[in-house]
Amino acid sequence: MLPRWHIFLGAVFTLILYYFETNLLYLSLVFLSSFLIDFDHYAASVIKTGKLSLLASFEYHKKQEIIEQKERKRGIRRKGDFHLFHTIEFHLLIFLLGFVWIGFWFIFIGMAFHSILDIISMAKERVLYRREFLLINWLQK
Repeated sequence: MLPRWHIFLGAVFTLILYYFETNLLYLSLVFLSSFLIDFDHYAASVIKTGKLSLLASFEYHKKQEIIEQKERKRGIRRKGDFHLFHTIEFHLLIFLLGFVWIGFWFIFIGMAFHSILDIISMAKERVLYRREFLLINWLQK
């Protein structure tokens, strides 16, 4: 899912949460975490290309998408780049940090919302195999 959709849907989700929670700090944490979790996509592109430019990152991911589409047509099912912030273990860490400071639970809510959107989008496109959801699996490779 493109960042603009995560930002838009994160804003809608945050507005809905406003009905239940009016603390602007907590709502801001939900909104920001609903799309800033994608920083790991940027980090992956910097590691692969050595370029710090955000535009270079978008270009990298466009090229990767074209390569992935060609591979799918040929029946090749390969994992994409590793995204640490999207792993179950990272989500669990943020949730557990919520016991130290409640703000982390709101960060977790935003991250979980983002991840649910990603899973729905990837399932619809039939590309769930591209993402590694478990850090432990990635470390074993």
